[in-house]
Amino acid sequence: MNKNLLPLTLGGLGIGITEFVMMGLLPDIAKDLKVTIPQAGHLISAYALGVVIGAPLLIMIAGKYPPKKILMALMIMFTAFNAFSAFAPTFDTLFIARLLSGLPHGAFFGVGSVVASRIAEKGKAAQAVSLMFMGLTIANILGVPLGTFIGHNFSWRISFAVVVLVGLVTLLSLKLWLPALEAAKNRDLKAELSFFKKREAWIIIMMISIGTGGLFTWYSYIAPLMTDVAGFSADAVTYILMLAGVGMLVGNYIGGILADKFSPAKASAALLLAMAVTLTIVHYISFSQPLALIMTFITGAVAFALAAPIQMLMIQSAKGSEMLAASASQASFNIGNALGAFFGGLPLVYGFDYTSPAYVGAAMALVGAFFAIWLIKSKATKGVAASKEKYAMMH
Repeated sequence: MNKNLLPLTLGGLGIGITEFVMMGLLPDIAKDLKVTIPQAGHLISAYALGVVIGAPLLIMIAGKYPPKKILMALMIMFTAFNAFSAFAPTFDTLFIARLLSGLPHGAFFGVGSVVASRIAEKGKAAQAVSLMFMGLTIANILGVPLGTFIGHNFSWRISFAVVVLVGLVTLLSLKLWLPALEAAKNRDLKAELSFFKKREAWIIIMMISIGTGGLFTWYSYIAPLMTDVAGFSADAVTYILMLAGVGMLVGNYIGGILADKFSPAKASAALLLAMAVTLTIVHYISFSQPLALIMTFITGAVAFALAAPIQMLMIQSAKGSEMLAASASQASFNIGNALGAFFGGLPLVYGFDYTSPAYVGAAMALVGAFFAIWLIKSKATKGVAASKEKYAMMH
């Protein structure tokens, strides 16, 4: 692995732990702070809201500085706000701490994606970006189960202290190993924001916000799916989550290769269609323990294979606005998180079983694939028009 990319992977690890460990700590936090589990669930929404607010806002503020300085400043914020979470005395202060902790998330991945693509070997930009997202997958394999174990057996506050430790190590590695790339020259914020006037930008945002929601319809309700439908014990859920994490690690690596070999748009369309098929299979086979485990691995792989392609798609579609666009893709991913959990929960409210969210997820992935195919056709039409114009000028 390229040592220069390691700080980005470590940052992804810390961000992945703090984002996903909350799902496993809800009962412990609810009990300690004397709130209900649904109330504690608002802490997940607070983090996602922080990502959506912070991603474009911080990039607009910090974009004129060198990438290394931006990333270090974002990691200082991340570390400080997670320390605030560890010591938060009440539910309200923890809610604010979670909101603030989400602010640097999207901006870190936005800037990190551009840095990774700039220092990558020729033709391997997407694979370099996937190495940054590998931190998220390692978080799901090791960090989240470890943080959940610590929270259950000792204190949820120690789980956040672990995140602070990862943040400090990331800061040190950023200082020592990340190359000092130049800041964007003659930065024009108005010109950067014009990216959002393009139809292409909104097609991608809709693709990510709805399509990746398919992952969260499944992942948000994976614990009751495995216990109530597949018949696993509650203790087995930790190991099942680790299996999903291994799938995410493998899929993330494959997604980077696919995006480099074909194109980010084609890879995104194919993977969203694959997600729709995968989630439909999950709906029908989850009563069988062996098949449920196989599909847990496959679904994790297909879902996280999307990470690098959608990030590269944003970067390539936003010449001159790469950091802002890449951070917007992270905001869109967190909108997908919120939409997936919400829409996936609707059939449960009406009395359907825990296999029903997978059907909703398959539908969301199909809608995402529709936007990806629309984007491909739009690019092809634009390419044909440009070729005709060039031919006319030559003759």
